[in-house]
Amino acid sequence: MRSLLVRLLSSTSSGPRSSISRLSHILSIRQVQAPMAASEESLRKALADMQAAVDSRGNAVRALKAAKASKPEIDAAIDALNHLKLEKLSIEKELQAAVSGGDGSAVTREAFRQAVVNTLERRLFYIPSFKIYRGVAGLYDYGPPGCAVKANVLSFWRQHFVLEENMLEVDCPCVTPEVVLKASGHVDKFTDLMVKDLKTGTCYRADHLLKDFCNEKLQKDLTISAEKASEFKLVLATLDDLSAEELGAKIKEYGIVSPDTKNPLSDPYPFNLMFQTSIGPSGTIPGFMRPETAQGIFVNFKDLYYYNGNRLPFAAAQIGQAFRNEISPRQGLLRVREFTLAEIEHFVDPEDKSHPKFGEVSHLEFLMFPREQQMSGQSATKTCLGEAVAKGTVNNETLGYFIGRVYLFLTRLGIDKGRLRFRQHLANEMAHYAADCWDAEIECSYGWIECVGIADRSAYDLHAHTEKSGVALVAAEKFAQPREVEKLVITPIKKEIGLAFKGSQKMVVEALEAMTEEEAMKMKSSLESKGEDEFLVCTLGKTVTIKDGMVKISKEKKKEHQRVFTPSVIEPSFGIGRIIYCLYEHSFYKRPSKDGDEQLNVFSFPPLVAPIKCTVFPLIQKPEYEAVAQHISKLLTAAGVSHIIDMSGNTIGKRYARTDELGVPFAITADSQTDVTIRERDSKDQVRITISEVASIVKDLTEEQKTWADIWSAYPHHTSTNGEDNEE
Repeated sequence: MRSLLVRLLSSTSSGPRSSISRLSHILSIRQVQAPMAASEESLRKALADMQAAVDSRGNAVRALKAAKASKPEIDAAIDALNHLKLEKLSIEKELQAAVSGGDGSAVTREAFRQAVVNTLERRLFYIPSFKIYRGVAGLYDYGPPGCAVKANVLSFWRQHFVLEENMLEVDCPCVTPEVVLKASGHVDKFTDLMVKDLKTGTCYRADHLLKDFCNEKLQKDLTISAEKASEFKLVLATLDDLSAEELGAKIKEYGIVSPDTKNPLSDPYPFNLMFQTSIGPSGTIPGFMRPETAQGIFVNFKDLYYYNGNRLPFAAAQIGQAFRNEISPRQGLLRVREFTLAEIEHFVDPEDKSHPKFGEVSHLEFLMFPREQQMSGQSATKTCLGEAVAKGTVNNETLGYFIGRVYLFLTRLGIDKGRLRFRQHLANEMAHYAADCWDAEIECSYGWIECVGIADRSAYDLHAHTEKSGVALVAAEKFAQPREVEKLVITPIKKEIGLAFKGSQKMVVEALEAMTEEEAMKMKSSLESKGEDEFLVCTLGKTVTIKDGMVKISKEKKKEHQRVFTPSVIEPSFGIGRIIYCLYEHSFYKRPSKDGDEQLNVFSFPPLVAPIKCTVFPLIQKPEYEAVAQHISKLLTAAGVSHIIDMSGNTIGKRYARTDELGVPFAITADSQTDVTIRERDSKDQVRITISEVASIVKDLTEEQKTWADIWSAYPHHTSTNGEDNEE
């Protein structure tokens, strides 16, 4: 019977190796890879081999039973099968850890996110808008603590960028005429691809459905082959580059249907994300709610340049609301239809993108993710910013300077340095006019989220508005001494062109005058050799024949006193809502209550952004303690420190727990008429301080002029005996 078992095992080979040799191979892989985490690809292959071995051993057991083998032999075969199943389960667990990034399962991330969101909504940081009418997807209201956090973030943004960099701040309307957004390209190109449920008409964003399908397969379907996993990853990497036809083909290939009804979907088609409106009662002036704040700065360039004394470089900044009619908003504050942007347009000479203050940030080291590392499957690595600019990984010093300043801004707010990276746009993500672009991405429970874009937009925007408006949005560099330069001169002979093209004369003349030097010299050569040249007139949409005598092309030497040019633009653009949500997640943690029977929620906001800087409590409800608390409240108000005073009869521990959940960094307990305790939120340490000093000390702490370590070393410590860790 033993020989039968060997024959059965050897006869069920599914490849060049038998089940036994395959099993040995799998076990050897696991032994070799034990010191380090196995790659996802090798684990998928190992799992497939192990599944084949389990199937083969299962067939062997069934054959033994059919052959009426002895019980010991059948039991031995079953034991071997169970051993293989345990090995298979172990590989599945390793693979699950690998696909979830080694930080726990997706279920764990979902549970953490739900805990954060529940706390935020319960404490009124934000809630769905129009909640009593069941709300509208993608619209949210900020409650009192949420408003305070947002105001603090924006206040620091102004301090860190507008004030420290001497920027010119503007405030432009949200309603924008169509002609402006036509020039910028938004009317024609600001679209996402949409699909519809063919039965209900419900709309979905096509790339999101494909992305969700691929992620679901990669994270939850452990049976897919390594080859199929690679295919899904390739789809995710090239998602932004897929045409409507390619996207539709993938949706059909994978059998993706409506997530709500399982009905079939339409082919993808473009949907413009701007909210359309009309200006004036007649409705004859079309307009849109702005999708970004940048265009307001670009159209005001001429006046801002004059205000700045006709000097470059300079930067203009704007904070304001933007609107995007998202197809299927989700992910809470991360994808909404109305949101706050803070944008900077730094105008610079395209021939000199150095920055005088780059040395102040060049030493910074943080996670950078250049496109070469992305394409080769590597991870982000800690990189010195100065080296990245010197090697050309970052295009220029000014772009590098703003990357460094963005890093300092985000980490001062409280974003975890280990979960912040700067990712360079891949070739398929880059706008055709951009010289370089990096996104500050913050990791949260939804994955890596783009929160700030830092782009070198070249001169595209000013060129576009110059062409559309007819107003020259240019700068000038005056020379100390006149310079002799060779200038291209194109002179269309309008009479001859008019006779040849009649009604199209104006468009042909404009196209000739707009020729580049290379095009013009090529035409000159053709006219001299052949007497004519074929010339594409874009506005006509066709090629015309230009004959000798219709245009004069020459180069002349002229003396110039200045160089007129269109500035390049470096643009850092901040999604304030996304930054705030990531800050909420990075600041949230739980700690056990004093009795250890409950987990208490805490937001560890830095004092800089905390919605309330301090709380004031009388230890117990006694008139003398309440009078001290009221006096301290007046001192804090005079010092400009935001605070709340709680005269409730709850235990001091419960009051501490309640304000910890709001992220209040400091608490003052009035338990004497001469001095009080100040308690720090995260350490829960307390010190004794005289009433006369308390306001100035809390002010220094909240303005980060002093640290808690400074106070801890300078004042007597206080040991709590009032059960401050009691749960709320």
